[in-house]
Amino acid sequence: MDAMAVVRMLLRRWVLVLLPVIAAGVIVAPELLARPAGTSGYNVSIRYTAAQVLEAIPERDGDYQDVWLASELTVDAFTEWVRHSRFTEAVRAELAARRHTFDTAGLGFGSDNDKAIGRIDIGWHDPAQLEAIAAAAVIVLTEQNGAIFPQLGGVNAEVELLDQPQVTGSPPAIASRLGPVLKLLVALLGGIALALLAEIADPYVRRRAQLEDAAVRVLAAVPRR
Repeated sequence: MDAMAVVRMLLRRWVLVLLPVIAAGVIVAPELLARPAGTSGYNVSIRYTAAQVLEAIPERDGDYQDVWLASELTVDAFTEWVRHSRFTEAVRAELAARRHTFDTAGLGFGSDNDKAIGRIDIGWHDPAQLEAIAAAAVIVLTEQNGAIFPQLGGVNAEVELLDQPQVTGSPPAIASRLGPVLKLLVALLGGIALALLAEIADPYVRRRAQLEDAAVRVLAAVPRR
């Protein structure tokens, strides 16, 4: 079947092509209407550096290179701490102390560091709540680290934020944006396949080319008018 024959067949059976598309459109319409237009959530990054208080190190020997190495090791330890449940529970306790009562189920923190520069990543669905979570995380990071690491001798390490944390919106996930379109495309392909099946199963001869393809000699043709 050549391209023109396929086009004629699709035009003749356009109802079969459109039926799956219409059905899929009815299904995905609520999804399109309910989908957030601007963002799928909010993020904030907290960039910081940290070092042990030098006065808390008894009889310190070494030069400033040792101080920088100690800072890197401190941030390495903080990066691991932020990823685990004790940090999350401490943030929840700080939120409760600040009289924030929103549900924090699913709260978690991502963290990474590049030498002595650490980063905490937080994602949340509500920007105001995310600001409160970020503020609580900063308090836990700066004021409660001495109780976590015995190496600090009970004295909080000095933590300095490199910038003011800013809440930003994240774009909707690609899957949520392309999902409805892909469903409609699959429905269109299904409609084309349905039309092809109907064409193959059709027992009637509708065109002269069908006879010629079947090696039947055409002696004459009666025009439509």
